Amino acid sequence: MTVKPDWLRVKAPQWERVGNVKGILQDLALNTVCEEASCPNIGECFNAGTATFLIMGPACTRACPYCDIDFEKKPQALDPTEPIRLGEAVRRLGLNHVVITSVNRDDLPDGGASQFVRCIEETRKLSPDTTIEVLIPDLCGNWTALEIILGAAPEVMNHNTETVPRLYKRVRPQGDYQRSLELLQRTRELAPWAYTKSGIMVGLGETDEEVRQVMADLRAVGCDILTIGQYLQPSQKHLSVQDFVTPEQFDQWRDVGKAMGFLQVVSSPLTRSSYHAEEVRRLMTEHPRPRPQTV
Repeated sequence: MTVKPDWLRVKAPQWERVGNVKGILQDLALNTVCEEASCPNIGECFNAGTATFLIMGPACTRACPYCDIDFEKKPQALDPTEPIRLGEAVRRLGLNHVVITSVNRDDLPDGGASQFVRCIEETRKLSPDTTIEVLIPDLCGNWTALEIILGAAPEVMNHNTETVPRLYKRVRPQGDYQRSLELLQRTRELAPWAYTKSGIMVGLGETDEEVRQVMADLRAVGCDILTIGQYLQPSQKHLSVQDFVTPEQFDQWRDVGKAMGFLQVVSSPLTRSSYHAEEVRRLMTEHPRPRPQTV
C-alpha cells in the first residue's frame, strides 16, 4: 500500500456541520461530487456549508480509470424535479457561489445541456444573487449543446483538461485533448463575459515540461482560471499514483501560471476543480465582465 506523505493529511471534519449539509442533501435526494468522487476536501467544504452538486447521476456513461464515479452504459432517465430540488438546496444552504457539475451523459442527444440550463434557471429563481459555475463534460463535441448552456449565462464555465496529452489514452480514453481545448476556446468566443476555467491532475507520470505546455495551451485559448492538484488513487482497481508531487512544485506552477496571465491559479496537493471555487467572486470584482440578461 502506498504511504501518503505528510502534506496530504487532511484534518478530521467537524461532523456536526457535515451532518447538517448531508441532511439537506439527503432530504432533497441530491448527489454531490464531493461524495460520489470521494473528494479529500469533503470535510472542509461541508464544514463551510458548500457543496458541488452532481446532476444527471450518480452513474456515468464513461469509465475513466482514475475516477471513482460508477459506470453505467444505460443510466436512468433525467429527473424533471432535479433542478427544482437543486435550487431549493442552494437556498437552504445560503450559498454565495454554487458549482453544478454532471456525469458524462453520452446517451443523451444534447449531453445533458438542457438539464444544466434548468438547474441554472431554478437556482436563479430562488437565489438571484448566487453566482453559478458549471463544470461540464466535453459534450462529445456537440457545440450546439454548448451554446444552449451558455445561453443561460453561468458566470463561470469550467471544463477539465484532466491530464497531459501523452497520457490521454491511459487516463481519459474516451476524451480528446484538442476537443477539450476547443470547448474552452469556443466558450471564450461565444461568451466573452464568462470566466473560463480548467483543471488538471498530477502524479500520473507527467513531466514538469508537459504540465507547463498544458498551461500554455490553456492560456492560448483564453482560459482564465486553472486548478492543479495531486491525483489520489480511489481504490486498488483504479490507476496507481506514479509520484507524490511536492508542495514546492505546486508553488512553482502557481507562479508560472500567474506569469502566463491566468487570473487565478489554485495549485496545491489537495486542490480539486471546485476547491475554494467561491473565491471567483473576488475575481469578478477585480476583473468585471458584464453578464448579459438571460431570457
